[in-house]
Amino acid sequence: MYRLIASDLDETLLDSDHHVPERVRRAIAAARELGVKFVPATGRPYESADGTLEELGLLGAPGEYVLSFNGGVITENAERAPLTSCGLPAGTAEALYQAGIERGLCIHVYTLEHVYLYNYWPHERSYIEGRMNIVETAEKSLDFLSEAGEHVVKLLFMSLDMDELRRTERELDEAGLTAGLDVVYSSNRYLEFNAPGINKGAGLLALAERLGIAPEETMAIGDNSNDVPMLRAAGLGVAVANASAEALEAADYVCEADNDAGGVAEAIERFVLD
Repeated sequence: MYRLIASDLDETLLDSDHHVPERVRRAIAAARELGVKFVPATGRPYESADGTLEELGLLGAPGEYVLSFNGGVITENAERAPLTSCGLPAGTAEALYQAGIERGLCIHVYTLEHVYLYNYWPHERSYIEGRMNIVETAEKSLDFLSEAGEHVVKLLFMSLDMDELRRTERELDEAGLTAGLDVVYSSNRYLEFNAPGINKGAGLLALAERLGIAPEETMAIGDNSNDVPMLRAAGLGVAVANASAEALEAADYVCEADNDAGGVAEAIERFVLD
């Protein structure tokens, strides 16, 4: 019996309109009636999941959790205070920020309090506006964060050209800027830089241990490379039909349904409710 299900949000749990399909809501509700924990696992900040939590009836629910910042932060939904935290070394964050500026990329800088956007391109604005606490910045260094008492939890580059992002990853790796970091892709538009050891798989196992749930009693559902550590760590790794090649390869089961058709529901119906 799977007692803990962790699911990615964008392009996995959520449809193309950024909502939870009705079929998925019903399946999650039925699983929770059986005592199964359902945990959103996102690369985004905790607060950005509020709309999804509300749709699932989990907003403010005691004893329910969210994995945010790619598993680096575990938050309990009633208290809304981080139970864990993480952060990029300041020098590493600054070097990556400068590399993004030099390449003219759109840059997200995540702290526990805000998401700072440098080069907030129109197509990125239309994609994320209203879902995160965005602060636009034109600062040429990250010194302003220390002055505000904030630290970088993670940093990412955005481009609709995945070849550009992969080329950038290779260049940064060759320059030694990403040594030891957990580097992943998400949403077919992001290259993400996380602190060493910070990934959704580690976050899932840490939460399972807190809850007294064995790794083999966990299921993970995802669609992209930032979900791969979670798919591999879980007792059962599931990829929705629209998943990337990396996620498909890492999964134990591949859904027939994509995120719009309720792939998450398919997995729950097959492995929990059947």
